[in-house]
Formats: sequence, structure tokens, C-alpha cells
Amino acid sequence: MRRPWQQAQRSALILAGFAATATLLLGGTWLATHRIVAANELAAQSALLAQTLPAASFDNVLPASRQPLPPAIQQAFGSREALAFYTARRQGRVSGLVFENVAPDGYSGRIRLLIGLLPDGSVHAVRVVKHQETPGLGDYIEIARSEWARQFDGKGAANLPTWRLRKDGGDFDYVSGATVSARAVTAAVGRTVAAFHHYRAALLPRDTP
Repeated sequence: MRRPWQQAQRSALILAGFAATATLLLGGTWLATHRIVAANELAAQSALLAQTLPAASFDNVLPASRQPLPPAIQQAFGSREALAFYTARRQGRVSGLVFENVAPDGYSGRIRLLIGLLPDGSVHAVRVVKHQETPGLGDYIEIARSEWARQFDGKGAANLPTWRLRKDGGDFDYVSGATVSARAVTAAVGRTVAAFHHYRAALLPRDTP
């Protein structure tokens, strides 16, 4: 008959063996999959960023170009959160910039955006990447739900005096009953365009056309 301390020692060894086996299995699984997961995440991020710029307008890996937005420009964007931007290049020349921005005043909270601008400061495309707006009502701001966001395409600094919803005396449409979502996104995109126009020299190399 085993003494209590021997039984405890045996139990401890068995538990240690199980723990070691589990650790080896988890470690092996991570080693086998982490590269695939990372590659899939990179591909998804690249595809989303690419939606905001003209097709074939860049030949660099956009996620790898990510830089933090300088504090003064971030303040002009109207966000207290840390933001970043991505620089698109073709044959070494800047062909566009993609900015992160956050509309803090959506109906149900923050609305995260990606805003693609051409070197002249005009919007190529806007994509809503995360929000909590009401399904079937305020979620029309997503490109997958409607074409609403396409009305920003081609707009630039010259449009800033009327960069508001039509309801507020501006140029942009909205869906009745879901004004707050549209107003929040429209204002955030407008602030991005205005900030780029003001800080263009700091964001672009001097040789940018």
C-alpha cells in the first residue's frame, strides 16, 4: 500500500506529464498555423486597403507602409485615438494615401473608417470598417449594404464649404430616419480632407506630382 506522500507524488507527476503534453501540442499547433494565420490576416488587410485606391495604382505592400499620424494632424482629424496612415507607391512614386479615422458620434458609438485620397487630395473611396449602427437602418453606411459611401468619390478640398448633409445645407444625401450615422461619417471624411489639404506638404514628398 502506497503511503500518502507517494500517492501525492505520483499524482503530481501525472499532472505534470499531462501539462507538458498539452504544452507541446499547443506549441506545435501554433508553429504549424501561425504563419498561415498571419498571411491570411495580411491578405485581408491588404484587400480592404486596396478598395480605397484605384486598381493597379500601387505596387508596394500597403500594410507594411503603415505610419502613425503626427499628433497635430490627428487633432485636425478630430479624433483622440491613435491613428495611422498608409502610403501607396508605384515605381517608387507616391500614388495615394489611406487614412484611418474615427467618427466618434455615430448613433451607437464610434464608426471606424478608411479613407483613400489621391495625391491631389481628392477622395477615391471611403470604407466603413467597424461600427455598431442599427442593422437595417444605420448600417447603409457600409459599402456592402448600399452605394451611399460612393458619393464621396472624387470630392476634394473645393467641396469643403458644402461638406455636409443636404438636410444641413450641404451636398450629401442620407437615408431618412438614419441621419446621425450619415452625418457622423460625412463630417469625419470632411475633416480628413481638410486636414490633408492643410498638411499636404508634411504628408507627401516634395516630388509628388
